Amino acid sequence: MSGNILIIDDEIKLLKLLGMILSQENFNVKEASTARSAMTMLEQYDFDVVLSDVRLPDAFGVELVKSIKTKYPHLEIILMTAFGNITDAVQAMKNGAYDYLVKGDDNEKIIPLVYKALDKAKDNRSRIIQQVTTKGFDQIIGKSPAILQAKKLAEKVALTDAAVLLTGETGTGKEVFASAIHEGSERKKNSFVAINCSAFSKEILESELFGHKQGAFTGALKDKKGLIEEANSGTLFLDEIGEMPIELQAKLLRVLETKEFIKMGETKVSKSDFRLVAATNRDLEEEIKLGNFREDLYFRLNVFEITLPALRNRKEDLKTLAKNFIDVFSNKLHLSSVQVSPDYYKTLEKNDWKGNIRELRNTVERSLILMDNNILDSESLPHYSEKVAAESDSLSIRSLEKVHIQKVLQYTKGNKAEAARLLEIGIATLYRKLEEYGLK
Repeated sequence: MSGNILIIDDEIKLLKLLGMILSQENFNVKEASTARSAMTMLEQYDFDVVLSDVRLPDAFGVELVKSIKTKYPHLEIILMTAFGNITDAVQAMKNGAYDYLVKGDDNEKIIPLVYKALDKAKDNRSRIIQQVTTKGFDQIIGKSPAILQAKKLAEKVALTDAAVLLTGETGTGKEVFASAIHEGSERKKNSFVAINCSAFSKEILESELFGHKQGAFTGALKDKKGLIEEANSGTLFLDEIGEMPIELQAKLLRVLETKEFIKMGETKVSKSDFRLVAATNRDLEEEIKLGNFREDLYFRLNVFEITLPALRNRKEDLKTLAKNFIDVFSNKLHLSSVQVSPDYYKTLEKNDWKGNIRELRNTVERSLILMDNNILDSESLPHYSEKVAAESDSLSIRSLEKVHIQKVLQYTKGNKAEAARLLEIGIATLYRKLEEYGLK
């Protein structure tokens, strides 16, 4: 089991000796002789365990533990102390340290204790990931003024039953906000039902929303409950509502006004009491002028509008978001002790992120698949690889693209639809490239 270990000690000989011992156990080891340099390394690299002297030239270990655990709660810290400073070590454990060692007396305990601390750190990561992926406003990550303002508005409107219209570019996290609004409302114990209006033809979308009776149309082999009915007492989220055919807009408007609907192929009126949250990346006022969207429906939807910021307008959140996705996908891919080079984040920051958070999420997932030796650096990023290829005589974009596709297909176990999603190309394009590169 590999892990990333940071050793902090101003006794250089001991520092080097410990580094050598832990490196021989196949741990990835970094060394620091001061608290200041250690905190810099903690910002640059993703560690699991810190092994630190209690007394440092520029810090007291007891307080250092509190600082590290506050900023990096998944980390486990083992303190090294002289015999006379055991009281300090015990106090540090109250501040969150995992355990302590007495220098010179506990040398044989170092390796087993580091392994135990590493297990605990990995459990911490899993727990934190679960907390991050739970529903509610805690899943909205970021501290930029733009995202905090959007979150504040969403938290306020969640307490009401008002219809909400989420606007913003594709990939800005509209469904995450819709889910959080539901979880913050009195309807949270009931269903949150979501559908993307751009993903279906008119007939199928109508069936999905309103439901149908057996025989209502060709292929209607049995009765089907629609999402409007499923959302009764809960929340209905209509994503990309600007793509809804205008004929269905009239039917939806009637439901919003009366809370009544009729299934396809039926004459009986049914009722559903749901809270509506809708989202769009289109300018609906412009769509109204073009005759593509009903003005009366727009006024029904736009009781409370929240505009979600583009990622390029909240670049200060990019590193935090990327770290979150690294944790999530490392867990999903069963990767341990992934090291992240500072140039990885610097390269991410240079991108425009036209696809916003969704593009960043996909990029992180792909780079974890493409990385070598469990190290995420700028070369792990597909776009970077293409740039290098274009500038190099010995490499070609074609050869790198071929390897890229092979790695992604290995990860998806041959699932071409999933591979196309990760590669951000159409399934037909993927098949063409497989034939072009002679890949099976």
